[in-house]
Amino acid sequence: MDHSDLESRISQDVSPVSAARALLQERYNADAEAFRQGADVRALVHSRANTVDTVLRLIWNRYQFAASDDISLIAVGGYGRGELHPHSDIDLLILTRNGIEENWQEDLGAFITLLWDLRLDIGHSVRSIKECQDAAREDVTILTNLLETRTIAGPDPLRAELSEAVYSDQVSTDRDYFIAKRHEQQERHKKYGDTEYNLEPNVKGSPGALRDIQTIGWITKRHFGLESIADLTRFSILTEEEHQVLLQGETLLWQLRFGLQLLANRNENRLLFDHQRALAQMLGYKDEGKRLGVELMMQSYYRTVLALSELTDVILQYYDEAILETGAEDNIQPLNKRFQIRNHYIEAVNNQVFAYAPYAIMEIFVLMAHHPEIKGIRATTIRSIRAHRHLIDDAFRSDLAVTTLFMELLRAPHVLDQTLAAMKKYNVLGRYLPEFGQIIGQMQHDLFHIYTVDAHTMRVIRNMVSLNSAEARTEYPLASRLLHRLPKLETLFIAGLYHDVAKGRGGDHSELGAIDAEAFCQRHHLSERDTQLVSWLVENHLLMSMTAQRKDISDPDIIHAFAQAMPSQAHLDYLYVLTVCDISATNPKLWNTWRASLLRQLYIETKRALRRGTESPFNRHEWVTATQSEAREILHAQNMSDEQIDRVWETLDEDYFLQDSTVDIAWQTAAIIRHGENPDPLVLIRDTRGGPTDGFSQIIIYMKDRVALFAATTAVLEQLNLNIVDARISSNASPYSISSYVVLDEKGQPLGTDPARKERVCKRLIEELDDPEDYPDIIHRRTPRQLKHFAFPTEVTFSNDTVNQRTVMEVITPDRPGLLARIGQVLLEHRVRLTNAKIATLGERVEDVFFITDEAGEPLRDPGLCHELQQDLCKMLDDIQ
Repeated sequence: MDHSDLESRISQDVSPVSAARALLQERYNADAEAFRQGADVRALVHSRANTVDTVLRLIWNRYQFAASDDISLIAVGGYGRGELHPHSDIDLLILTRNGIEENWQEDLGAFITLLWDLRLDIGHSVRSIKECQDAAREDVTILTNLLETRTIAGPDPLRAELSEAVYSDQVSTDRDYFIAKRHEQQERHKKYGDTEYNLEPNVKGSPGALRDIQTIGWITKRHFGLESIADLTRFSILTEEEHQVLLQGETLLWQLRFGLQLLANRNENRLLFDHQRALAQMLGYKDEGKRLGVELMMQSYYRTVLALSELTDVILQYYDEAILETGAEDNIQPLNKRFQIRNHYIEAVNNQVFAYAPYAIMEIFVLMAHHPEIKGIRATTIRSIRAHRHLIDDAFRSDLAVTTLFMELLRAPHVLDQTLAAMKKYNVLGRYLPEFGQIIGQMQHDLFHIYTVDAHTMRVIRNMVSLNSAEARTEYPLASRLLHRLPKLETLFIAGLYHDVAKGRGGDHSELGAIDAEAFCQRHHLSERDTQLVSWLVENHLLMSMTAQRKDISDPDIIHAFAQAMPSQAHLDYLYVLTVCDISATNPKLWNTWRASLLRQLYIETKRALRRGTESPFNRHEWVTATQSEAREILHAQNMSDEQIDRVWETLDEDYFLQDSTVDIAWQTAAIIRHGENPDPLVLIRDTRGGPTDGFSQIIIYMKDRVALFAATTAVLEQLNLNIVDARISSNASPYSISSYVVLDEKGQPLGTDPARKERVCKRLIEELDDPEDYPDIIHRRTPRQLKHFAFPTEVTFSNDTVNQRTVMEVITPDRPGLLARIGQVLLEHRVRLTNAKIATLGERVEDVFFITDEAGEPLRDPGLCHELQQDLCKMLDDIQ
């Protein structure tokens, strides 16, 4: 950089700001273009720091205080390391020996004003050496900033005095500083859910990201007084290979951060959906087959931070021993000829254990499973595992000793998910099961799958293990009970490990995963019966959830067909437990009381069907007659006459009696009879009874049938911020209809927790629905930020249900407010009747199923009508902003 002209202007101009800003903008533009062309990000980061140094130094030297030996301009923090990303904070310390001299006051004020005028994100403090010492003693963050200093202008000996002061035990001992930084890291990790896998990770603060590397650097500087982590190689704390892992990992994180800040045009460290696709394109990630470039970029990120987490754990564990345990006597407990426990950490008795006994790579995790007192693996042994991981090859995977150990691991009485997570962390699980290794760090770019495939799999295993807990017995009562009836838990665990293992390969991942699972079972010498069960579970792991959420499970024919797909009661039990654990591990918002109720209902009805036998077809007329007979007995007990009952039931179609329990039918019928000739709509709201997994609210509306009733009702419910998860409209040729809506509040809970709100909902529905002319306009709410980045064209498909004489319309579209009301409006315009709806929102994706007929109650048979309906729905929904 030619500074002569710049130096002249900054030194001589009354206002040097314009010249300085012009240089900074010029260098910013040049660096941005160089980055896009693939320039070394490290050179760019240091170059920007150098540019800012130059500007600040020239401005500083304009003032008379610059000639003093008692004041310096010091870079601290990241800037002190000589690192500046496009919009990073620039932390400055104006350091004095003994405080501000009176004749500096005016010039310092002018200097600080000029800093503001540069429009950089500058933070500054003015302190003497003594004040720095006091502040560092009180605040570990200030102390950390002062460990990384660089003189920009003024005498450097002043900075050296500061360093000597803050490194002293009078400010903080080595031990106290380590404890403080370790606690700080633990709290930061907790903030990000203690996982490297977040949909929108923070490249600075998330586990395994830049702050973890910096933490090692800070502790290293405080403990050894070293300037660079690379110097740890001289102390045999860091191998050259490990240093390269750190260096390459930091480089990738710098590339992501540099590009992210260019795209956001601000100091942004979060990999928001707003920027992920553009950043992937900027960094040269391209789509490969069905894998998006953005998914490949995020997989690189996740695998990098996982490796960095492994490495930082090793280094921090070393410091734990070197700083906290120094001088303490080791507590050693022998386990066998190969392993022992030292101070609660398992270690190999020597570094050659894995070389002469490769199976010990698996054995160490089995020992951890049997000894819950073990906190983890000792750093030296982690290094040894890393050095011998190449021994995990096909011969290792087929070794009877190894396969026996892995099966022992699956059967051990321990927290299996933690052991498997450790195997994954140290890259043993991914090597032992190469098919699992392919999904490590693999994300799916949507809001439904909020974890990578491997992280989701670990959560499935964790859910399976936790079904034994008291909390699970409350939240998942049926699954918890069934767990104890499953004859072999290891078959469930294997199905959990393999259910998504084939994702991202193309093709049906359930079918491909079943093939992999079968090969695993054969290699691990499972019986033919158990092998078939595992393979069947993997191939059918979506069957139960799809049936419950997308089909009308109040229809006995659906139950009968599902039961026919179950080879035995044991298959149903295993599948139910797997399904519950899978759904609740996909997205915390996905598992709610309504889905729990659907799955339990499907399980119970299927169990009954299996007991009856699946050979004989279902008789709908007999079912309806039996239901009406039971409900009539309940109503007779309430002094309701047959004439009153029949007057109500004549207004309803046969399907109404296939759905609810006889108790619910009697409750609704009695309410309608009591409502009498009242012209106002009858609105009933009741929460289901039972435990926490049986909690949802049912809204019943009985009134004169209106052509726009569904659109109006859904609009009102959405205005009330209620989530509609199921809808059913029962009517025939009579002027009355009975509609049923299952709703949950914003937190996925029933309305019973807020009786006043339930009353408001009831009152609002009556007010809005009593007169068709008052039906509300379709609501307009702003689409949430994240949803905007997952737009895709609406898909509408039709099929005819010949058994129930209706058309099944499936709508797949991005989620957005007012969706159901708009669909209802389009159905109204085409004079199509809605009889039932299954509502399923999967992240940003809606997969709703509507059961419809024409005005005469017959399936839609006109292809032209279906085409028009499809076109109008797509146009209406895709135009929503």
